[in-house]
Amino acid sequence: MATTDTSQFKNGLKLELDGQPFTITYFQHVKPGKGGAFVRTKIKNLLNGRTVERTFRSGEKAELADIAEKSMQYLYNDGESMIFMDQDTYDQIPIPPDVIGDQEKFMMEEMIVDVLFWKGNPVNVDLPNYIESKVVQSDPAVKGDTSSGAVKPATLECGATLDVPLFIKEGDILRVDTRTGEYAERVSG
Repeated sequence: MATTDTSQFKNGLKLELDGQPFTITYFQHVKPGKGGAFVRTKIKNLLNGRTVERTFRSGEKAELADIAEKSMQYLYNDGESMIFMDQDTYDQIPIPPDVIGDQEKFMMEEMIVDVLFWKGNPVNVDLPNYIESKVVQSDPAVKGDTSSGAVKPATLECGATLDVPLFIKEGDILRVDTRTGEYAERVSG
């Protein structure tokens, strides 16, 4: 396996620590008045998304993670897995829904996503930050229910249900933030 030392650390560098892949989200070289220099880091686990702080001695070696990121197109759900197609080779790859997690409700056919592979296996799927989806079911607003910030539930064609302002109606196309699952704006309607 390829290794690197702390002098090569930078944001976005992928490391394998304790048998799991991590990416550096923050690093700082520290030279205290006494003792040896060290590097303080924040690293994000690419399997579960947790961020931890870790300190490395200056010059300490770390193993680089065997990570590949591919742009893939979501095709369909076969009941057991979600099928994605590699944009370059046209290979179709099944990915279990647990790899996608809560973002599964925002998956729409033909959507282009970034799939992260670790040691040849898919471990994470990154959706675009925003998607546009049509409202397929939403109750009409009740007259007089116009208090500031009032919301109602709406179901989108992708399958997600979220709270939207009262003026949204069936057939409107909405922009939704996939990171938070919240309504961003009405695109047309």
